[in-house]
Formats: sequence, structure tokens, C-alpha cells
Amino acid sequence: MATPAAEVDAGGRAVRVTSPDRVIYEATDRTPPVTKLQVVEYYLSVADGIMRSLRDRPVALERWPKGVHEGIRLSTGYGDKADAFYQKRVMRGAPPYVETAGVTFPSGRRADEVCVTEVATIAWCAQMGTLTFHPWPTRRDDNDHPDELRIDLDPQPGTTFADAVRVAGVGRELLGELGITGYVKTSGNRGVHLYVRIEPRWDFLDVRHAAIGFGRELEKRDRGVTTSWWKEERGERIFVDFNQNSRDRTIASAWSLRPLPGGPVSTPVTWEELAAIDDPRDLNIVTVPGRDDPWAGIDDVQHSLEPLLALWGEHPVELNFPPDYPKMPGEPPRVQPSKKVAGHWDESGERVEG
Repeated sequence: MATPAAEVDAGGRAVRVTSPDRVIYEATDRTPPVTKLQVVEYYLSVADGIMRSLRDRPVALERWPKGVHEGIRLSTGYGDKADAFYQKRVMRGAPPYVETAGVTFPSGRRADEVCVTEVATIAWCAQMGTLTFHPWPTRRDDNDHPDELRIDLDPQPGTTFADAVRVAGVGRELLGELGITGYVKTSGNRGVHLYVRIEPRWDFLDVRHAAIGFGRELEKRDRGVTTSWWKEERGERIFVDFNQNSRDRTIASAWSLRPLPGGPVSTPVTWEELAAIDDPRDLNIVTVPGRDDPWAGIDDVQHSLEPLLALWGEHPVELNFPPDYPKMPGEPPRVQPSKKVAGHWDESGERVEG
């Protein structure tokens, strides 16, 4: 017999939760089993913090309606009938309070994505199987000019979370020298994310160039850093994923759950706390509720991007764009360096037919 639906109070709205006892996260050595209702209740417990991260932003939803279990995988694209998937368009049948924002993808196609304006929307998305919220770095009144710079420090094979923490500290020093306040969070996995609120005066290409300039300066200061797009060239270093600042590229929001055993959370932390973390999995759906929010003041100041664009200007050489993008001006050849035959490419990076 099916378990009766439950109802939660989400900011004064009643949100119905079906199959509340469905196990979403199985028990681990550090966490008990977590049900669908507990996932919804988790998001209500961190409502202030996650609203700060999502409010008025278009949001792609990472949905795991059957939970995080062995054998369930995330869809890799259109036509892939996996049980977990990204939802980039608002679902049919959404309640009236779920608002939307129109976005344009790199292909030129348009869509209406969920736009979070109140906590009930977050609760409803969680009821629909959303574990991770992937907000755009823009607000819906202007989705062409980001108000967030996102630095994704991604550990490569042979490196650790501790390496990412070390590089984040170097990044903090660099931002401080430029008069910029950076905020930091765990990725919920092995990485570290640095965020900077910026004035929404620059387009996606400018913000991406600022991230490249930042990454190149980190490379100079720490030999364990790379901006190499091709995995075969990265080595055992921390990759600065500059393309996370490209249009329609998103990072798990602060306070988002991740679809990994134990329900880890992409958790905002102080710089001092970051340096003391041994295992980011300790920040999870059980331990995170009730924490103070070190990002409470993130909206107080919007920084100019000019100091970081000046770093880009020191070596304004373009790097590869995401593979689903059209060929971009100045972009290097889209072929692995080990497979590149020099005679097949002209000086502008276009393939020579013949």
C-alpha cells in the first residue's frame, strides 16, 4: 500500500510531498537513510541561504526522482533514457507560484526555466525529485550580463581536496591584492568554488576572459594549477574550469545537495573553516542544517571586473569553448593536441579540407 502524501509549510504555502518515505539516499557509515520528505525538509531548513543563491535566477534542475542508488545514472543528453536527468525547461503542471525566466542557449534556442522567487518553489522542485539546483549567474531582468564570477577549482586525478584548498588560498590572496572579496564553498565532492559578486556590466565572454586571466595568474603562483582545457595536458594539477562562466554553464548552488552517497552538500564556509576541513563529506544533509551562513553579506558589494580583465589583457589568447558551442572567434582547434596534425589546420584554427 502506498504511503499517503505528506504536506509541508513552505513560506506560508502548503506543498504536497508524494511518496514521502521513498529512500533517496541509502545509509552510509556516516549518515542514516534519507527519505524524500527529509530532502524537502532539508531545503526548508536552509531556506534563507539557498534563497540568497537562487533568488530571481533561471535555474536548471538536476532531478533524481528514483533516488541515488546503485545502477541509476545521470542522462548524458537527448534520447538517453536514464533515470536521472537535467531539466532545463519548466515542467508541465507546475503550480502557479512557480515563476519562470526566459533564457537563450548558445545555439540560439530559447527556453523558459524555473526562476526561484520564493521558498515554496524550492520545496516543490525537491518534491519533483530535484537534488541539485544549477542557477545561472544572472538575474532574470538581464540574462545577458552576469552578476557573479565563479571560479571552479577542479582536482584532477592524482590530486586531492587538500590541493584544491591550497589553491583556493592562493586565489584568496590574489583577489585581496585586487581589492576583491571572494566567497568560498565546498563543491560537495572533491572541489572548491570561489564566488565574486560583480557589477552586471559585462557579458558572458568578458566574465569568461576574467576567469581565464585569474587562472593564468594562479598558474604563475602555484605550479599545481592548470588552465589546460584538454585532460591529457592537465597532469596532476588543479584545473581552473574557466568555461563554467560560459553561457548556459552552471555550478551547483550553495546549499545544494549532491547526488553522491551520504547526501553531501555544496556548503558555504569561512576561509578559516575551509583550511580546517579534512573530509568535505562531513558536510552533508544531516550536519549542515543549523549552520550560520558565511555568505550572508555576499550581496552587499558588487565588484568591478576591470582588475581581472587586466590580467586577461596580459595574454589575451583564447582557449577552447565547451563542445556544444559554435566555433568561436579566435578559438584554438577543437582537437586533442595528441591527435592534431599541423598541416590540417590554418593559423586561425580552422580545419583545412583536402
